[in-house]
Amino acid sequence: MPDIFAVIADGTRRDLLSVLLDAHVSADSRTGDVSVGEMVTALGLSQPTVSKHLRVLRDAGLVHVREEGQHRYYGIETGPLEVVDDWLIPFLGADAVGDAAASGAFAAWAGASMPAPIRRAAEVLPDATGLASGLGRAAADAQHRASSALHDAQSALDERVIEPVRKRLGR
Repeated sequence: MPDIFAVIADGTRRDLLSVLLDAHVSADSRTGDVSVGEMVTALGLSQPTVSKHLRVLRDAGLVHVREEGQHRYYGIETGPLEVVDDWLIPFLGADAVGDAAASGAFAAWAGASMPAPIRRAAEVLPDATGLASGLGRAAADAQHRASSALHDAQSALDERVIEPVRKRLGR
């Protein structure tokens, strides 16, 4: 399997993953899959370029493909990105080391002593790391959905209200 960091280092592949993520979390998408043609249009790239990068993403396990006749539809697979997520977690919490609100998981990783109630809670939980990771992913997913919804609402407002008013005012 290719090195996940090398795969996502390319900006075009990250853009493709963003398009696929938007479709994955979109309430309008029935399957969360996007056709190659839709990606070509969304990113303004050539079809061979999109196909080349999708093959790299597929080989890394970051996307799945569904064939319908001559059309191919791609969807995101977030599992392999957990490697990146797990690697990033300590860096994202680095600013909170001296903060009283620092997470117990980061404090333990950094070698800091944890207060007894947090230590006892961590001992009782069957998989505290999995729980924290799952909560973090759920929060990130919710944030992305909210951000996408806000962007869509702003676009709709511009299209349905702002632009007609501008046209009436002659601007």
